[in-house]
Amino acid sequence: MIYKYCGNSGIQLPVLSLGLWHNFGSVDNFDVATQMILKAFDAGICHFDLANNYGPKPGSAESNFGKILKDNLASHRDEMFISSKAGHNMWPGVYGDGSSRKNLVASCNQSLKRTGLEYFDIFYSHRYDGVTPVEETMQALIDIVRQGKALYVGISKYPPHLQQKCYDILKEAKVPCLLSQYRCSMLDPKAQKENFQVAAANGSGVICFSPLAQGLLTGKYDNGIPEGSRAARSTGFLQTSQVTPERVEAVKKLAVIAKRRSQSIAQMALAWILADKRVTSCIIGTSSVAQLENNLGTLDNLSFSDEEMKEINAIISDPQLWFD
Repeated sequence: MIYKYCGNSGIQLPVLSLGLWHNFGSVDNFDVATQMILKAFDAGICHFDLANNYGPKPGSAESNFGKILKDNLASHRDEMFISSKAGHNMWPGVYGDGSSRKNLVASCNQSLKRTGLEYFDIFYSHRYDGVTPVEETMQALIDIVRQGKALYVGISKYPPHLQQKCYDILKEAKVPCLLSQYRCSMLDPKAQKENFQVAAANGSGVICFSPLAQGLLTGKYDNGIPEGSRAARSTGFLQTSQVTPERVEAVKKLAVIAKRRSQSIAQMALAWILADKRVTSCIIGTSSVAQLENNLGTLDNLSFSDEEMKEINAIISDPQLWFD
């Protein structure tokens, strides 16, 4: 495994981190989830990314992770970097959603209970809700650290103008933002163009999620929408309407370059994100040990020639390919 420092800090993360957004909830196979987490840890992936609403059912990914940790990795807690987040809808009523102090503090307490942890290594504000003053949200994160419930704080998906304000508030309180989490892929480069530099200029690390565009950048949809895939589910984050002919054609062209590099399209897509020096780590989501092993193969070839980058950029530069 390769490790990189998070911005201006002494914390190192593996360049590939394991996310538990999908495939680790109460509806998923617990034995497979256990195998993936153990395989990831054995391969040097020491960072595990959670959120209070991950499931389904919401909260169940944290509960399952807590069980796996207790039964298999309890003695290795200090070798692990575990994150969680709050800010999306979690429980009924007016306090179970959003970026308020009430929601963040209650969510952190609940997440610690579900995972069985004494503290999180990093706790994020999962989103800006469009209503709560940033000062309130950041103060909640600051107090969570001062109460010993998290060692570090982070922000996720904040727009650039508020991103800077968050950094300023946290820096003044001497609880700097360790990581900024953004969605990014070859088909979704907006954060790379807008948010990465703001983070880098403020000494924050950058960690990316959905690097394979919810599976589009695996070639899975090259010949239609397979039964059981994310796009085939009515509740999935990848909708049928997003699997456009233009995106499928772009993926096929990218796969030709990947083949020349002796990589799968997924491996090249991960390597492309990691080629940005501002990126600390890329969060991978896997449904099997075999898929995890394929993603780990990314590390065998992380470099790109100027000609390869030029060819790739020519394919993905059309804004109609980008996700909203």
